[in-house]
Amino acid sequence: MKNINLLILALFGMFVFQGCEGPQGPRGADGEPGVNIVSEVFEVEVDFTADNDYMDTRFFEPPIIESDVVLAFVMWEADGATPIWRAMPQTTYFQGGAILVYNYDFTSSDFRLFLDGDVDFASLDASYTENQLFRIVVVPGDFASANARIDLTDYNAVTQLLGLTDEDFKRIE
Repeated sequence: MKNINLLILALFGMFVFQGCEGPQGPRGADGEPGVNIVSEVFEVEVDFTADNDYMDTRFFEPPIIESDVVLAFVMWEADGATPIWRAMPQTTYFQGGAILVYNYDFTSSDFRLFLDGDVDFASLDASYTENQLFRIVVVPGDFASANARIDLTDYNAVTQLLGLTDEDFKRIE
């Protein structure tokens, strides 16, 4: 009987204290206004040839900040009218073990797209070397480090996080 009285008292206490509210605490000061993160984005079409040593170099005007991160994506294929973008470097393996790598590097003043690997570039079909389409995204360094959980190799995740659309990518010649 003692246990039942104790149980009823506990239930009663839960119902009584469940609806209680204390006074509202003081409101904190408003924070600083947010900052708009603006990324530079480019679309580049490249023909890799012996004449350009199977590379293409473009310059940032003005140069980017040293802490910025440059991401490069290659249009790998299309699903109907929808392009499929892959983060670089991107590797293709051929029969016989030859390897072709679409690669890039960057400094604060330029970025370079180039072919790498042990395949004979001159023997490649034009589909591997001509009219190759790339998208370049310059991510501000502060933004990249603050959003370290984002997969920077996922084109859709990067563009969504930065609020980018296809129209934002202006083709540069």
